[in-house]
Amino acid sequence: MRVPLSWLKEFVDITLPVEELAERLTRAGLECEGIERIGVEGADLPWDPEKIVIGRILEVRQHPNADRLVLADVDYGADAPHTVVTGAPNLFPYKDKGRLPQPLKGVFAREGAELYDGHAEGWVKTRLKGRPVRGIMSDAMLCSEKELGLSEDHEGILILPDDAPVGMPLRDYLGDVVLKFDVLPNMARCLSIVGVAREVAALTGAPLRMPEMHVVEDGSPIEGRVRVTIEEPDLCPRFTATLIEGVTIGPSPLWMQRRLTMAGMRPINNIVDISNYVMLELGGPNHMFDADRVAEQHLIIRLARPGERLVTLDGKEHNLDASVGGGMLPLLVCDPQGPLSLAGVMGGASSEVGSTTTRVLLEVAVWDPTIIRRMGTALRARSEASKRFERGVDYELPPLVQRRALSLLQRIAGGRVAQGMVDNYPRPWKPVVLDLTPREVRRIVGISLSAAEIADLLRPLGFTCDLIDGGAAVRVTAPGFRRDVTMLADLCEEVARMYGYDRIPLTLMADVLPEQRNNPSLELELRVRDLLAGAGLDEAMTYSLTSMAAIAKINPADADASLYLRLANPLTPDREYLRRSLLPTLLEALAQNLRERERTLLFEIGRVYLKRAPGSGEVRPEEPRRLALALAGRRYERSWHTPDETVMDFFDLKGIVEMLLARLNIADVRFVALTDDPRFHPGRAARLERDGRVLGVIGEVHPDVCDRLEIAAPRAMAAELDLDLIGELVEPVRYRAISRYPATTNDLALVTPVDVPAEQVARTIRKYAGALLESLTLFDVYTGEQVGAGKRSLAYRLVFRAPDRTLNDAEVARIRQKIVRGLEHDLDATIRGEG
Repeated sequence: MRVPLSWLKEFVDITLPVEELAERLTRAGLECEGIERIGVEGADLPWDPEKIVIGRILEVRQHPNADRLVLADVDYGADAPHTVVTGAPNLFPYKDKGRLPQPLKGVFAREGAELYDGHAEGWVKTRLKGRPVRGIMSDAMLCSEKELGLSEDHEGILILPDDAPVGMPLRDYLGDVVLKFDVLPNMARCLSIVGVAREVAALTGAPLRMPEMHVVEDGSPIEGRVRVTIEEPDLCPRFTATLIEGVTIGPSPLWMQRRLTMAGMRPINNIVDISNYVMLELGGPNHMFDADRVAEQHLIIRLARPGERLVTLDGKEHNLDASVGGGMLPLLVCDPQGPLSLAGVMGGASSEVGSTTTRVLLEVAVWDPTIIRRMGTALRARSEASKRFERGVDYELPPLVQRRALSLLQRIAGGRVAQGMVDNYPRPWKPVVLDLTPREVRRIVGISLSAAEIADLLRPLGFTCDLIDGGAAVRVTAPGFRRDVTMLADLCEEVARMYGYDRIPLTLMADVLPEQRNNPSLELELRVRDLLAGAGLDEAMTYSLTSMAAIAKINPADADASLYLRLANPLTPDREYLRRSLLPTLLEALAQNLRERERTLLFEIGRVYLKRAPGSGEVRPEEPRRLALALAGRRYERSWHTPDETVMDFFDLKGIVEMLLARLNIADVRFVALTDDPRFHPGRAARLERDGRVLGVIGEVHPDVCDRLEIAAPRAMAAELDLDLIGELVEPVRYRAISRYPATTNDLALVTPVDVPAEQVARTIRKYAGALLESLTLFDVYTGEQVGAGKRSLAYRLVFRAPDRTLNDAEVARIRQKIVRGLEHDLDATIRGEG
């Protein structure tokens, strides 16, 4: 929310420096994100008060030596007018007509003034220097909006209103300061200038002034000329309508355009600008229909019907058949012939106010926040109006908005206002009344105040306060614009804000600290994160929500909506279902990262959400933790000393998983070949098992999956492990004394059938080697004619060591012979060279 200080001062006197005002509002809960200065001291381009002033253009003459230039005589408060050479096209209609009967007002800049270069791309500062232009000295100029930093418009000079005082520094006339606020949902009342002014008045003690709302109802009575029918009173508790006829469409006055621009809105024409201006000023969204385009002058509030479509003001066509959540269709404002607008979100093009409009039907309504939020999400249509309706609008505000808008329309666009107002109010506002005691304030806030002091703090915020029970409590009635106040805790928060958070005394906990307990679950997560980060992986945090389309890219068979938990009111169709696996979202992240870099290694720790079995009696889903890994790209970072161009493969991922299990002290995990999982490449995937329990799966991602995800790498690897099960298998670290005796190394080359996994060979070697085998490493794999068809050679390096002695050759030979016999018996393996 952008709040121009000049606009704010219309409703409350401000004597504090702007920095102090921002600090006080922030401390009271209305966070000021920044301060933007325009033209004044501290601005990016401050307007020099001596050199940039308001001038009056007395006469415009053709330049004698240039067809596209004119000479303008400008009175800027000096003893004599100054002649300016300019090519501004909006002065050409006035040239050679003598002294102007109605002189134009513009911005006059003298030599030495710093301005933006109107002809340069972007915002380039330049200092005005005098020079001859086609034989005539030019040492001053009339400024465009771009040269002053007001907008990018450089088509002509800025024309000021007729009442702009000649000679006044432009800084004093148009200079301003804009406060930028981050308005949280509980501060929705501050989504208006008056709302912010109310906060300022309450914090500083200054009186609050409301906008002028004088309206002359000089038209025919509205009764019988405009009708309103509300078919959905639960979704539209109040709807008001007024009529003004004989309006003239044109540009809005400069002061209104400037305020809208500073507040972040684009001026369009006087009718639309007034609608936006009143919304920003009072916080009441409104909509102006071209009354001649509303059939029978009858507005109907109803849900969409099958087959209906609507083109909104932004040019987008919306299919109104789709549910917006909860089985509900969009809510519309219609006439008897069809939809006119998306209620509370955006108007329709069919009834838009245009250049030929003379009759305006003004609508101000209150809508249920939930339906507005659902419509904005489902139809992907959001606006400044919907932002306010989503957070709740005061039920008593529509008549005030009507009168303020009609007052401005009558003053700026002319016209006759019809007598009366259609006010359909099927569900009136019921004020919230709460009895607040000093004891409750002391319990929640920690300060001791009397009931009278509490009342004095709340009244400036608009609450009605009456002392009851002999002054022992305060009966508080919340105003309509405080829809966030529903319970005593809300009132206590207001008391704390007004008292000052910085004044609340610090209180130490008057109790012993609770006994500290370990959290094994959290400790496991932290340990896994440290290990994987140490292995070079980056942690990703992806959405817990996904879509059937994203799931189908990984495995079309999994894209069965009945298996998933669906949100009743998703924020977007892309985030509709709770995930059952981490892989869809993590592989999406992998694909996105690979577009920017040559290698990516990611991991994620998160929960998946599984439906309970029917009849389990448990409504909440299972939420087991999973660990997922995904990697692709070059094996090594590109560097002068690592010219290797090879990419990562299955064994890089397997090595990371093996390292993780080893560091967690989990032994005896088997890698079982996996061939029936469509997510992975057949023959390059494995299932992790321990004692018949499945810890997870790892493998190379199937090429078809990579194509669907557009993964820009020759190969991609992924794994998903059951972190809860891993946590159960973690063994405490046990330390052993380092043997003082040397180790003995022995190499063993075996020939085995090609379908015997190397992991099975290693397990067999360990089985027969016994406790003296310290380590086992596979260092060579060979297939070829020398070992025969259907065979392969595996070469292992075995390291033996005894804790209490040096092993001799005879002992090692006996162990080796035992291993060889065991391999021959169990796996039909032979020693290479002995076959």
